[in-house]
Amino acid sequence: MDAYEYSLTGVENWGRCGVMGIVNVTPDSFSDGGLWLDPGKAVAHGLELAAGGADVVDVGGESTRPGAARVPLEEELRRVLPVVRELAARGVTVSVDTMRAAVAEAAVEAGARIINDVSGGRADALMVSVAARTGVPFVVMHWRGHSAAMDGLADYEDVVDEVVGEVARQLDAMVSAGADPAQLIVDPGLGFAKGREDDWALLARLDAWARLGRPVLVAASRKRFLGTLLADPSTGEPRPARERDAATAAVSALAAAKGAWAVRVHDVSASADAVRVEAALRRALAGMPVRAGAPTR
Repeated sequence: MDAYEYSLTGVENWGRCGVMGIVNVTPDSFSDGGLWLDPGKAVAHGLELAAGGADVVDVGGESTRPGAARVPLEEELRRVLPVVRELAARGVTVSVDTMRAAVAEAAVEAGARIINDVSGGRADALMVSVAARTGVPFVVMHWRGHSAAMDGLADYEDVVDEVVGEVARQLDAMVSAGADPAQLIVDPGLGFAKGREDDWALLARLDAWARLGRPVLVAASRKRFLGTLLADPSTGEPRPARERDAATAAVSALAAAKGAWAVRVHDVSASADAVRVEAALRRALAGMPVRAGAPTR
C-alpha cells in the first residue's frame, strides 16, 4: 500500500503521510473535552496545530467517545461554524468532523475542504448527496452504530476481512448514489465497535486496505487500546489519555511506513516529526538525498 500513488481530489499531495490535527469544540471529548469549547480558544488551538505541522485541522462539535450522547443540530452548528470559518479565512486546510449532512454542507460553505464522517455516510441519509454535490474529499470510516451502543457491536470472526469488506460495500453504495471514487478516503475506525485486539489486528494488517485502492486515514490518537497497552503494571490502570502521545507518534510512524495517507492526532508536533522521519528514510532507501527541512520524498 502506497499512499502516494492514490489520486485524491481537492487536497494537496504532501509527498508523505499527512498529519490531521484535532480540534474538539466539545465539553465531553474523551481526552480534551472542554479545553477548546470557546470558539476563540478553538481557533487559537487550530492555528497552533497548523504552525506545529498539521497539514489539515479537523474541527468537530460532537463527541464520539464510547457512550457519548448526541447533541442537537443547532448546537453542533453553533460550535463548529465560527471555528471553521475563521481557520479557513486564515489559510488553514480545514476538515469538518460530523455525521450530519446539514453541518457538513454548512461547513463546506464556510470553507472546510474535507468532510470526515465517522459513520461513513450511514448516520444521515442526506450525507451522500452532500458529498456528491460538494465534491470535497470524504472520509468513509468503518462504523456499526452510534457511540452509545458501539461497544456492544464489536463481534467479529476475522476483524480485518469483515471491516475491509463492510467499508468496501459502503464505498460502492456511495459511488452508486453519486459520489466520485476519487474523493473518497477510508478509515478503519479504530476504537469504534472494536475491542483492543481488534485495533491491533487492523493496524498490523493495514496492507489489507490496498485492495480498495483508496487513501487510508489512521486515527489512533490517545485511544483505549494504547492506554491498556501502557497500563500501570502495579495497578493495572490504563495510562491517562493525555499521556499517550508518545505511543501515538509511534503508531504514526508505523502507519506512514505502511503507506497511510494521513494520521489523525491530538498532539501534532511529535507525529509531524515522525512522518517526516519516515519520509526521509524512504528517500534514503531509494538512494535519494535527504535534505534539511525537506518534508517530501
